[in-house]
Amino acid sequence: MTPPHVVVLGGGSAGWITACLLHHKWGARGGRVTVVESPDIGIIGVGEGSTPQLKAFFDLLDIAEGEWMPACDATYKLGIRFTGWSERPGFESYFHPFPGPVDLHTQGGWFHNCMLARRGFDVPVLPDDWFLAAQLAEAGMGPHAGAHFPFAPSYGYHFDAYKLGHFLRDWAVARGVRHLPLKVAEVALAGQGEVAALLAEDGTRIEGDIFVDCSGFRSLIAQQALGGEFIPFAENLFNDSAVVMPTPHREAPRPQTDSIAMSAGWRWSIPLTSRVGNGYVYSSRYLSDEDAEAELRAAIGMQDSEQPARFLKMKVGRMRDSWQGNCLAAGLAQGFIEPLEATALHIVINTALDFAQAYEAGGFGPQHREAFNTAIAERYDGIRDYIVAHYRLSQRSDSPYWRDCRANQQLPETLKAMMTAWFTHGDIAEVNARSWRHPPYPAMSWHALLAGYGTFPPPEKMQPLPPEVPTGDHAGVAAMLDACLGNFDAYDQRA
Repeated sequence: MTPPHVVVLGGGSAGWITACLLHHKWGARGGRVTVVESPDIGIIGVGEGSTPQLKAFFDLLDIAEGEWMPACDATYKLGIRFTGWSERPGFESYFHPFPGPVDLHTQGGWFHNCMLARRGFDVPVLPDDWFLAAQLAEAGMGPHAGAHFPFAPSYGYHFDAYKLGHFLRDWAVARGVRHLPLKVAEVALAGQGEVAALLAEDGTRIEGDIFVDCSGFRSLIAQQALGGEFIPFAENLFNDSAVVMPTPHREAPRPQTDSIAMSAGWRWSIPLTSRVGNGYVYSSRYLSDEDAEAELRAAIGMQDSEQPARFLKMKVGRMRDSWQGNCLAAGLAQGFIEPLEATALHIVINTALDFAQAYEAGGFGPQHREAFNTAIAERYDGIRDYIVAHYRLSQRSDSPYWRDCRANQQLPETLKAMMTAWFTHGDIAEVNARSWRHPPYPAMSWHALLAGYGTFPPPEKMQPLPPEVPTGDHAGVAAMLDACLGNFDAYDQRA
């Protein structure tokens, strides 16, 4: 059976990633992909960071880093440094790494120490001390080791979202994807809640078998035309706004995203080769746009600059069903969880790959639609839990925003289970595996968050570890990681 003709509404990173993946899956077998992209609608570009899933995407398409990274001002990302999320001494900053093969030799001792600290023993638990990626980022080293060191760390990228969309458009069009620079005025529906065609303002009618809605927060097909239900996450994720502004490089950047707590949210600092991307994600219930801009400018030294700020509004939540009839929602049309862990493109890639697998397994039909929708919803909800945990468990209380975050009781049961396991000395990995069929975050990430904050008994209740109790080999891990660093080179990510 011939694969379908897929029509993608909307370009940008989400639209072109989806188009590239579906063309890769079905193009050689007669499947067609058309992208309808309005020339008048810009790219939001809230996040300019990724998880290692973006590397897997480029590897799948056989696009070399030397080909796409210079075109998109891209740099490497070994993880995220969180600063100011905890007021506990010794835990003012921590690094959340992408896990790699070397970490298999260090993680066990760290988990053991975390359990000891949860029981009130004063042992080394800061994530930075136990993972190669954290050490590389601190030293300003790239992720590529010498030929005789085969244990490459896992890594993602920082990039210019607008340039990434353009690069993928050119790459896809050169390989047969059709690009129509048209503005869609209407969605023509067929019977039984399916899409018949897209109608452009100039009268062009674009028909297809499958329609992918990448129209952003408008969700022109999935929500507006088909009436799909959107489930908001506002009761446990307060942030709904962002103000963004670039700055020039002032020092040699590290291969990491910086996430820095502010009075009513947090700000990111993302190094590109050409500039530094900055943004403040905040809640409009606690801070006005004007005050948010002033706070961001003060934090990044732009009080006297004429550089304009750009404001964004975020619709945080997800579609109940990402796949309705012959429409697949992707990107912002499908859902959005604030960019704290840079998961937006991760979900886009998984959505496209999982849809292709489910649709093809069903004989190019909807046989596996319900299972697909359940799996995607669980992925969103699992990421939501992890993001909510950043706020609910923060060790910061210097503003009404942070106090309300810490007092929030509108928590998903799955997050409550993880919190209970941590504070009752339970097995985090076991509860994580039981809560989700495919946990979106490993036990390592949960430990990094909770240990990084210093979520342990109060300092005055911590006690020295008795000599007879074994502990993780902190000194041995430090020596091993220091030896590993000798296989990597420092590099400057600026153009």
